[in-house]
Amino acid sequence: MTTPFKPNLMTPEQVGEYLGVSIETLNVWRCTKRYNLPYVKAGRLVRYRLQDVEAFVSSRMQGESNA
Repeated sequence: MTTPFKPNLMTPEQVGEYLGVSIETLNVWRCTKRYNLPYVKAGRLVRYRLQDVEAFVSSRMQGESNA
């Protein structure tokens, strides 16, 4: 049996909540290319891949981890 495809795409609202920023901030980042946070654009829809958002967070880690 085939497992249904789940693309793990997140809406700007979900990404904003995940990162603790507003949707407007994400819009500015996309328009100005301030940060390298890849996104998918289909017509007017903007979506983010979960793995790209997680990589974005990891790339901004500061200091040493105690884990």
